[in-house]
Amino acid sequence: MATRKFIAIGDVHADFETMWAALRSASCVDASGLPTPPVRQGLYQVVFIGDLVHPKNAHDYARFSGIEGFDPDNEDHLFAAARYQVRELDKLRAYQDAAPGSVHFILGNHDDGVLHHRYVLGTSGGLTHNEFDPERGGVLLPDHLRHWFSSFLRELRVGRVQFAHVGPLPAFAFYDDLFYADSAPKRWWQDTPEYVMMADLAYGVYGHTQMHGGIHLDEQSRFAMIDALPGREYLELLLDTEQHDPVLSARAVLF
Repeated sequence: MATRKFIAIGDVHADFETMWAALRSASCVDASGLPTPPVRQGLYQVVFIGDLVHPKNAHDYARFSGIEGFDPDNEDHLFAAARYQVRELDKLRAYQDAAPGSVHFILGNHDDGVLHHRYVLGTSGGLTHNEFDPERGGVLLPDHLRHWFSSFLRELRVGRVQFAHVGPLPAFAFYDDLFYADSAPKRWWQDTPEYVMMADLAYGVYGHTQMHGGIHLDEQSRFAMIDALPGREYLELLLDTEQHDPVLSARAVLF
């Protein structure tokens, strides 16, 4: 039996402190911030489901930047928010470099946004993410991080198990005008959960839509919605990679 454990981390949105706490809980990171032996050996596989950047609300911007009353139109405030994220992204990049075959990153729409600046992204409360947009007072993501982001996957397939940012449809992995105009990327898991089986998947793991009640496990349609890091949850999948139906167990872990 070729059994491997997959630890899937939901949308980070610059909450690196909670992200590292999840990795510590999963025994995936040591005291130096580097992968533990099971990760280095490939027994544990770590998957980040996308959206590393852009805090979710004004409170988080203030907390991460250290500036009370954070103003998304203030260049000094934007620089502080960008500096914090760049510092933490460098640590995360070093983490992957130490175990490149076991640590995987999916490209989220916010990650794509800081690469291309085609759209102004924001929160439901009207806060715009300007810290990596020079045309709006921010700074460019440094070249070495732009190169790293450009290497992120649109999806990770492990046999018939899919990890993707939004959902099982190929169109969901491209963040264009149609993506932002359509409600399906946010609602498919409620309206058309059969997409997973129609794609001939044994299981799917997705983020993008925040699960305020914690990770959503759909046992009938065989997928998990894992954007639940603010609730201190990550997904643990145990797979037998030699089987046609490889999922041995799927559980949400509260840490």
